[in-house]
Amino acid sequence: MDAKARDLDEGVRFPMCRRDALESIFRDVGMRNTRSAALEIPTRFETFSDYWEPFLGATGPAPSYVASLGTETRRELRDRLERRLTPGTDGGIALVARAWAVRGTAG
Repeated sequence: MDAKARDLDEGVRFPMCRRDALESIFRDVGMRNTRSAALEIPTRFETFSDYWEPFLGATGPAPSYVASLGTETRRELRDRLERRLTPGTDGGIALVARAWAVRGTAG
């Protein structure tokens, strides 16, 4: 919808938050036997509103971006998201949150 929004993508803003980058940082400071893994946490939203409402708080990159949009553009974004997030038979939306963990041996 908005090419400028890519600059706010946390995956772009924080490239060290990728598996290979984290392992590289650990190796660069002398860690050995580095290993990383994805930590995946199921997240569930009872309704689309449960998903959408945190974006209206204007705190953090995505909510700040949403707050900067005009009323019509914000509504268009909301509608697009609602179409893309397919609810289950119970109306809930299941997503997966992912964080990367890395460890190594000092010395």
